[in-house]
Amino acid sequence: MHSFTSLFLTMLGLSLVIRLWLSHRQISHIMAHRATVPAAFAGKIDLNDHQKAADYTVTKTRFGRIPLFYDAGLLMIWTLGGGLQWLDQTASVFGFNPIATGIVVMLAFMLISSMLELPFSIYSTFVIEERFGFNRTNVKTFVVDLFKGAAVGLILGVPLLWTVLWLMEQAGEFWWVYAWLVWTAFSLLIMWVYPTLIAPIFNKFEPLEEGATLDRIQQLLHRCGFSSNGIFVIDGSKRSSHGNAYFSGFGRNKRIVFFDTLLKMLNDDQLEAVLAHELGHFKKKHIIKGLLLSFATTFVALALLAWLMKNEWFYTALGISTPSTYMALLLFVLVLPVFTFFLHPLLSLFSRKNEFEADAFAAEQTEADHLIQALVGLYKENASTLTPDPLYSAFYDSHPPAPVRIAHLNGCS
Repeated sequence: MHSFTSLFLTMLGLSLVIRLWLSHRQISHIMAHRATVPAAFAGKIDLNDHQKAADYTVTKTRFGRIPLFYDAGLLMIWTLGGGLQWLDQTASVFGFNPIATGIVVMLAFMLISSMLELPFSIYSTFVIEERFGFNRTNVKTFVVDLFKGAAVGLILGVPLLWTVLWLMEQAGEFWWVYAWLVWTAFSLLIMWVYPTLIAPIFNKFEPLEEGATLDRIQQLLHRCGFSSNGIFVIDGSKRSSHGNAYFSGFGRNKRIVFFDTLLKMLNDDQLEAVLAHELGHFKKKHIIKGLLLSFATTFVALALLAWLMKNEWFYTALGISTPSTYMALLLFVLVLPVFTFFLHPLLSLFSRKNEFEADAFAAEQTEADHLIQALVGLYKENASTLTPDPLYSAFYDSHPPAPVRIAHLNGCS
């Protein structure tokens, strides 16, 4: 057995064991605290809501164990089991040039993978979310979303994939630098067009109606020096009762978006505080920092791919007998998460730091208690657990645990 094969199997097994261990910790910790509402939330969230959140989180965590084994097994089949090799041989029968063959192989891989993952998405949406009263997606919407997503993916993805494969074939030793420039430009373009061209394919966006809520939001935007291309309400209730708010777009093409479900959950004070938090991400340059981090990691990843694809062992150690540029790219995308899994805590730490800074900014622009009230309302309505396992949360969660976040905001008051 090649040493890289051994390393791959070791990392895959280790990551699977750690995921299962963290899952066990999360379930045990939540169930141990299910009987009592945390002191910080006493009088704000009743026991029934607290227990619903606990049961919802435990159910999702338990269900999440199945895809862990399933995905690991599929990865083994695709690589060492010869799945990708078979796919490559099948596509080669058509006699296309290497770039066209690569696109066929990758599209076939994505189609098969999507079909194999579909049962989990169906169960999550129509069983778990339905059981806890969150699902509002009907079968027609679910199916239409699948086809729309596939169509958008083809329209945007195929030209990008063709460009990258062409660069890998024709651009020489430093193809990866050109590919990185293409990917960076593509990412910025998608951010630019997403609010006006892509998002409306899946949801309806209506301008927030005139009134006291809009007036307060506009005053907040003026105080913070933030300009947007509109304030919109999205029909999130079409698919789920969960509430949310976000920014989308880039440069002058930025939009502020509220889920219609969120507008029903929170009053104007609380909405203003939630928006102030989102504005905090903008004012503290978290979005720019995130983009720079993403571009930097992509740069390093492409440089690593450029080195790996020159080594025959990279292919043979992962079950591929015929090296090719497209197979190098596909193998790299498949295998990289196995090795980068252990970076999750660092990325979560970076994200939670940003959340604390955005909360502090919101407390400066509005009343900290208003954001606390909004968060409590969201925790309740979205059935977010108040008692996650600290280690599980540190590994996975992009936001601080509820008690920690509320304590931080109380300190900002």
